[in-house]
Amino acid sequence: MDVLRGVVKPVTQNLPTPIRDIGINILGPKCYANIILNVDLTDTACLKLAVSKALGIGIVGVSAIVKLPQLYNLVHSKSASGISLLSYLLETAAYVITLAYNARMGNPFSTYGENAFIAVQNVAIASLVLHYGGQSTGAAVFIAGLAAAAYALFAPGVIDMNTMSMLQAGAGVLGIASKVPQIATIWREGSTGQLSSFAVFNFLFGSLSRIFTTLQEVNDPVILYGYIAGFALNLVLAGQVLYYWNTPAKSSAKKNIPKIRVQNEKAESIPLEAPSRKGPTTRRRA
Repeated sequence: MDVLRGVVKPVTQNLPTPIRDIGINILGPKCYANIILNVDLTDTACLKLAVSKALGIGIVGVSAIVKLPQLYNLVHSKSASGISLLSYLLETAAYVITLAYNARMGNPFSTYGENAFIAVQNVAIASLVLHYGGQSTGAAVFIAGLAAAAYALFAPGVIDMNTMSMLQAGAGVLGIASKVPQIATIWREGSTGQLSSFAVFNFLFGSLSRIFTTLQEVNDPVILYGYIAGFALNLVLAGQVLYYWNTPAKSSAKKNIPKIRVQNEKAESIPLEAPSRKGPTTRRRA
């Protein structure tokens, strides 16, 4: 450890001022001095905070692209098979409420920032699902309604903090409930369809990481219990993705049945053996 400290300290103690200021803002003066300047990894409290901040920033960063594979699947296939619209509507509502609640509570952005990025991507996905389902007008109504709701949630003069606390408790329920229609859709169709496995597994690890960051930085049982329940249902979704890996949807399999029957009928109409020109032959009975 002394050797490592001797190598790292000259670097950390001469960081550029902008980077140093960011580090102090993230970790605080005490933990920045102990972890970064003095490379003291024996300070358990500061070390846990540093890990929590790193996980939080990582989650926020990944959240900016986590749903892009899902968007690609929808646009490329021009199909919303395997995607539950209800699941995305509930999930988007939960993310917008959680985003507004945390922002108004003044919690660190690293503990909730992914809600902003995922909510925007969810709006795009839900709009595409409606569009490919022949409900383009419904997509426009959904976006307009969500914008009005978001304005009300962020405006203290419209919704006070007592009401926001109740809405946040409800958002936890919505977030949990949003997974159920998607789980049911996969089970019913016998396939994950256009569901992105990348997004599913990222949500699984993200919700697990959020349990850790919430324990370290946010003293709010309502938020914590929501992440725990979300992790449990994300685990079920991940299990379904593994179970139905490369399995075609039941609806697709049924469409192929008439073609197979036609091929079989044609095969039966072809004689198995051409008649002999030498005349009939007699067979001996065994």
